[in-house]
Amino acid sequence: MARNRRSRCRVFVLATLATITGLTAGAAGDGEVLFRDTFKGKLADGWTWVREDPKRWRVGERGLEVRIHHGNMWGPANDAKNVLVRPAPDLGGKAIEVTASVENHPTNQWEQVDLVWYYDDGHMVKVGEELVDGKLSVVMGREENDRARTISITPLDSETVMLRLTVTADRIRGSFKTPKADWRDVGACDLPAKGKPQISLQFYRGPEDAEHWARVSEVTVKWLAER
Repeated sequence: MARNRRSRCRVFVLATLATITGLTAGAAGDGEVLFRDTFKGKLADGWTWVREDPKRWRVGERGLEVRIHHGNMWGPANDAKNVLVRPAPDLGGKAIEVTASVENHPTNQWEQVDLVWYYDDGHMVKVGEELVDGKLSVVMGREENDRARTISITPLDSETVMLRLTVTADRIRGSFKTPKADWRDVGACDLPAKGKPQISLQFYRGPEDAEHWARVSEVTVKWLAER
């Protein structure tokens, strides 16, 4: 009887270890999630506003909604309201990916919603949904010392899009996907600054005479899965 009990215990322990090992391997393969916010009812701890206009943002069951400001972050103007930021994790030699699910219905030239790797108003890399010459597009750009450079403009066939930035110690890559298509790369560049970056959402170049409310339904930050 004692021997049977020991055998059953040994089998149970081995099965438990196998399960734990499998779960750990799966988690590592998928990339550990460091942060996720669906903005339902409130902002998660850690977010702060730059040039907040509290009348131009709200949260609800569908996520964060921000009325797009007519100001600009591209180049030296740096007067857009409601720039949302939170500290980026210390990479420590690893790589991370940041994704944001956004939706907007732009009508104004250069009206945009961006996911941004942000150091300050003059140093950042963005990937965003933007209206360019009447065409809905995903635009990736880099800014250093307020000098802005467009990396790519890619046609977009959906007003709902998931944006992604993949970041290593000195490089950053942009990509996007839509409900009907998988991930598509839109470019890469060197990081524009050293120091402590922040993850940012930005909403600008909207019309002054109309209310355009962009929606962000999720932001996720996770370690990039090892390959």
